[in-house]
Amino acid sequence: MTLSRLLLRILLLCTIVAGMSALPAAAASELKGAGATFPQPLYEMLFTMYQRRHAVKVVYEGVGSGEGLRLLSTRTIDFAGTDKMASQETTDAGSGAVLNIPTCVGAVVVVYNVPGNPKLRFTPEVVADIFLGRIKRWNDPRIAAVNPPGDLPDIPITVVYRIDASGTTFIFSDYLAKTSGEWSDRIGKGTFLKWPTGQGAKGNPGVAGLVRQIPGSIGYVELVYAIGNKMTFGTLRNRSGRFIVPTVKSVTAAASIDLASSADYSLTDTPVPDGYPVSGFTWIALYREQNYSGRTREKAQHLVKLLSFIVHEGQKYATSLHYAPLPKNVRRSAHTLLGTVTHGGAPVHRHRAAAGR
Repeated sequence: MTLSRLLLRILLLCTIVAGMSALPAAAASELKGAGATFPQPLYEMLFTMYQRRHAVKVVYEGVGSGEGLRLLSTRTIDFAGTDKMASQETTDAGSGAVLNIPTCVGAVVVVYNVPGNPKLRFTPEVVADIFLGRIKRWNDPRIAAVNPPGDLPDIPITVVYRIDASGTTFIFSDYLAKTSGEWSDRIGKGTFLKWPTGQGAKGNPGVAGLVRQIPGSIGYVELVYAIGNKMTFGTLRNRSGRFIVPTVKSVTAAASIDLASSADYSLTDTPVPDGYPVSGFTWIALYREQNYSGRTREKAQHLVKLLSFIVHEGQKYATSLHYAPLPKNVRRSAHTLLGTVTHGGAPVHRHRAAAGR
């Protein structure tokens, strides 16, 4: 399906699942968010559902993780979507601690536009060399080594990458930095990179659109954008040596690890044999102390209730849009974090324990 049809499907799902009457003429409150395009299709569905149920309008703009965090730091928005955990320094140290609330798990996939739409397999080394500009044509022997030679045309490769500060870029480059010594030394990981080759586009939709337009191109997008645009995407070899297709099942497997020892909750280059190696959490960042810039306690309560809805009930809708739900231990951690949000030093919302969720 096209991306426009995917968005129509999201709205239809909202109407069917919510089972609610139309919104009142005016919403009681409004929350504004901006940031990652990685989870945007899921957010649009959940925000619409929440709005129908609670008459709280939620406006979200997919401007990229970096811009979302910048807007949060200027207090222009109430929350930021980000695929890289926000730090206090990333936003505004003067406003106190920033909380990262996980919302779902997604996959970054390698999409390409090759005549005949062959189903190709990639090793980490090949992916790194393509995006480093070292592999320049599709019939390169290194690609042929793991693919049927007849599927590889003799045409140049055009790399497409994100030009905005992007959490999708962070997840993808985190994977490459872990699996390629040269990538780690030359490029590294981050939300914004100095790419050695290719053409840039803005947002997941921009990369998907440009890859569709340019024969011989290759890029990286979140799985739902690849499926929504009917794009061909590759199978990647993971640390266990298996070539894994990105699916909800393989992304869920990547997230089924002990996260207690992981400071950044990174899921890339997963040790799980059936796990897809370019998986990652996505987050909503907000200030722990909500009493700033004239914000009311009621607005802070709306924000916490919205995030609680996403972390708990909203998880059952993730798979319909090709995201993986949060593991139980991560949901419990998110629930605990939401209980620490304050307004004027007093807890915003005393919600019940999340045991067994």
